[in-house]
Amino acid sequence: MQAARLHKYDPSIPKQSLQIEDIPEPTIQGPMDVIVRIGAAGLCRTDIHIVEGQWAPITGMELPYVLGHENSGWVEEVGPGVTNVAPGDTVMVHPLITCGLCRACRAGDDMHCENSAFPGIDSDGGMAQLLRTSARSCVKLDPILQPKDIAALADAGLTAYHAVRKSVPHLYAGTKAVVIGAGGLGHIGIQCLKALTPAEIIVVDPNEKALALASEWGADQTVQVGDGYLDTIMEMTDGKGAEVVFDYVGERGAEDDAWKMTRRAGYHYVIGYGGTVEVPTIDIISSERNVIGNLVGTYNDLAELMILTAQGKVSLHTSTYPLDAVNDAIQDLNTGNLQGRGILIPEGAEA
Repeated sequence: MQAARLHKYDPSIPKQSLQIEDIPEPTIQGPMDVIVRIGAAGLCRTDIHIVEGQWAPITGMELPYVLGHENSGWVEEVGPGVTNVAPGDTVMVHPLITCGLCRACRAGDDMHCENSAFPGIDSDGGMAQLLRTSARSCVKLDPILQPKDIAALADAGLTAYHAVRKSVPHLYAGTKAVVIGAGGLGHIGIQCLKALTPAEIIVVDPNEKALALASEWGADQTVQVGDGYLDTIMEMTDGKGAEVVFDYVGERGAEDDAWKMTRRAGYHYVIGYGGTVEVPTIDIISSERNVIGNLVGTYNDLAELMILTAQGKVSLHTSTYPLDAVNDAIQDLNTGNLQGRGILIPEGAEA
């Protein structure tokens, strides 16, 4: 089968980061295994960080391997113990393969499974024609949903939704939420906020086009990043800051600004990453502000997000590329020329 594989880590993000190669097809190895024929694989900024080598010391992955952790498609084959999906079913693939037996899994806290695998990060992923995953990872989709339209919801959408879902108790009527970044994750987060909370939504981004789209997605107010924009945010929040700030960027200064925008006893949700959150302990103690990390999301989060999508309350802004143009997509993402999410379509991908 055709697959996009990483052979070398390189922080410069070369124009040929991945190699398109023919490799053996995955096979059923356990009773709960599922082989998915990939209809679409999302491109994520985490893929950039993988190419840079940021994940190498964490995963210890031996190169080469196949990237791609945002996957959707059709069930091709199932193991003898699988009962929830069958060949031909359209599925969204939760990014984690989980055991179902550890304490975290039994509590529904899937992303902290003690025995998990993460295809595309610590094992072969879905930038290929076929992917091996597990029955626990497959969300059977409403037939009206097509893989190319929703693949990126498997991680970008799930991560954005997970953060918003956790914030719901804090965003009652009369509260304000600031969203930093209206890109691949942020534009989904805005829609989730609109669907789940009555909060006033303020979106900040340096890109005028992204801000215009943010208004269409549900933003009540938008602010362009630039000199004095923090003062503008404080004016909009009555000089107190927002109850919840969602940082979908997590680098290049956004992580510092997010803390400054958070009101006393408020919540600074860190979703994007790459930078460093540095906060004096006295600031945390004196204001009781909270810094909350967000890792992907649970199976139930993904199932709920799929319902919102089928209801038309959440949609993806995407650009599609054939799988063999993966390096063009990576360059577009790295240079900021990609609006929304990049979606890779393998050759022959069709229902």
